[in-house]
Amino acid sequence: MTIDKTPPNPPESGESPEPGDGAETPVASAAPTSPTSFGEPATRSASSLVWARRRASVSRFWRQYRAHRAGLLGLAGLAVIALIALTSPLFIGGDVQSVTDAPGTALESPSGEFPLGTDQFGRSLLGLLIWGARISLIVGLLAAALSVAIGTFVGIIAGHFGGWFATVAMRVTDWFLVMPALVLAIVLATVMSRSIWTVILAIGVTSWPTTARLVRAQTIAVESRPYIERARALGGGHGHVMTRHVLPNVMPLVLAQTTLGISTAILTEATLAFLGLGDPSVVSWGGMLQDAREAGAVSSGHWWYLAPPGIAIALVALAFTLCGRAIEAVLNPKLGVSR
Repeated sequence: MTIDKTPPNPPESGESPEPGDGAETPVASAAPTSPTSFGEPATRSASSLVWARRRASVSRFWRQYRAHRAGLLGLAGLAVIALIALTSPLFIGGDVQSVTDAPGTALESPSGEFPLGTDQFGRSLLGLLIWGARISLIVGLLAAALSVAIGTFVGIIAGHFGGWFATVAMRVTDWFLVMPALVLAIVLATVMSRSIWTVILAIGVTSWPTTARLVRAQTIAVESRPYIERARALGGGHGHVMTRHVLPNVMPLVLAQTTLGISTAILTEATLAFLGLGDPSVVSWGGMLQDAREAGAVSSGHWWYLAPPGIAIALVALAFTLCGRAIEAVLNPKLGVSR
């Protein structure tokens, strides 16, 4: 039997080969996918994973923070004080500082019209107390932020590079540490112009050494971990290591130090204002104490002039301290802070 080996005739132009004609059916090739179509889902999933971890971390932090009753008490007090300070322009006019338009007489005792009495100019002490909360809180927050920023920068740089630079930086830190911060702040506030920014600068540049030493120790501990060596082996430079690996690991310590530093900054601001080194154009709690001293409230027995600003300073400092201790206990359980 003879087998015909003649190949099948190719299809004419315009005809598609039939499956039974001996021609192979072409397989439909997948449409090329751009790198963006592959990259976007991966990016979205990685981003969502990061945010999910952050939300879980915040939720875990808040759950542990709620276990500290003292911390909750301090947080509630700060929330009330901050709410009063932020909303004070809504129910207290800026003329509360006016000496010529004072609504009362000099040094009135507490009454229904003036719940906390009046000062030597007849101004309502309640209005001055609420208005002064804004300045005291602003100075405390900004001064503490400046102090912690300087200390964090010096601590990370000294801990990362080491060598002679760390030696020089730590000797300067030790010099600031042994010098009384209040004395240095008084010197700076004396030689500079009397303004609220001078007070913030004087407090911020004199109270950073403690933060610098703590951050340096934490930086050295972080850089001894294996993943830092892997980051360097993969080409990570100094800036990458310090900002992407060291800084996130020292931020809990920085947060706790900031919270504790605010109370110290508020007390220092009150001290400077009491000594007459504050901004005379604004009302602050320390300035109210200084005015009470000048008006002779101590010797004349006008207790309502002294007590409100002093109690306010003590309560705010206590609230920030309670919050700071609770944050320390959550972020560093080894401290064993009581609840």
